[in-house]
Amino acid sequence: MRTAMLRSVVKRSSTLFDAQPSSSYVVRRGFSSESAPERKVAILGAAGGIGQPLALLMKLNPLVSKLALYDIAGTPGVAADVSHINTRSEVSGYAGEEQIGQALEGADIVIIPAGVPRKPGMTRDDLFNINAGIVKSLCTAISKYCPHALVNMISNPVNSTVPIASEVFKKAGTYDEKKLFGVTTLDVVRAKTFYAGKAKVNVADVNVPVVGGHAGITILPLFSQATPKANLPDDEIKALTKRTQDGGTEVVEAKAGKGSATLSMAYAGAIFADACLKGLNGVPDVVECSFVQSSVTELPFFASKVKLGKNGVEEVLGLGPLSDFEKEGLEALKPELKSSIEKGIKFANQS
Repeated sequence: MRTAMLRSVVKRSSTLFDAQPSSSYVVRRGFSSESAPERKVAILGAAGGIGQPLALLMKLNPLVSKLALYDIAGTPGVAADVSHINTRSEVSGYAGEEQIGQALEGADIVIIPAGVPRKPGMTRDDLFNINAGIVKSLCTAISKYCPHALVNMISNPVNSTVPIASEVFKKAGTYDEKKLFGVTTLDVVRAKTFYAGKAKVNVADVNVPVVGGHAGITILPLFSQATPKANLPDDEIKALTKRTQDGGTEVVEAKAGKGSATLSMAYAGAIFADACLKGLNGVPDVVECSFVQSSVTELPFFASKVKLGKNGVEEVLGLGPLSDFEKEGLEALKPELKSSIEKGIKFANQS
């Protein structure tokens, strides 16, 4: 029974990612492993709470031909475990700073979930002093060993770590704004799940754009643009918005000090990486929300719908029509997001 179930999971892995878009631009056209180009994905922080399930999910993705798992320790064991799964990619594990070059060389996509997780009572800013230094160090290595890779930043606070990465790459002379992404997909995943529950619709059919940033009030789900349309009352929209903004805290408190939103974040990270792979491979009309360099607002970085292509960002899409509640939310989030961006830039330039 168990063997049959596992076979079924592996068989379905080739369609798992095709069927889970975060936007209304549904793309079910994938590639079989026989026709897909060779693509190397590196995960930095692969032995951690997000890194391990993310490594598993990327092993299931038929668009990945090489999977490099890096962390300061513990990665050879994770790699040995994941490598036994009978899917396309070859898995290698690397541990310690002396091996990061091998992990990164030739990478098409680098996913960074490295750093410490949130605990009860901690804000994303509390993580800053630890994770900022880790991100700076890893991005320095990326600029050296795989300067043309797409970088998917998961490490929090994303509102600051993405600007840190941009400054590190600028100093190295390798910065390409089309290739740096803050992964905000979990906000979209949550918005879709919570909306479907209230609207009593099939969650697989739901799309909700989420814009702004990736912490607290900077997360702005645009439920006025959600499909299928449900015409929920204002109080429910406000409650859904608050729950989406506080989704991470909800999980941290539920785990009572024993972790953060590691599993759902790994899922969201895998979905976004899959979209990047499809874009690189020339699949048309791949659109996801992401925190990128942007001129959509006056802020230098902002999350909105982004069209992905062979060079990363093909087009940063506008916000579309907003409700009055969303317009208020947009103005309210700007000062906090501006401060977080400036904090990251200042940190990166201090040394």
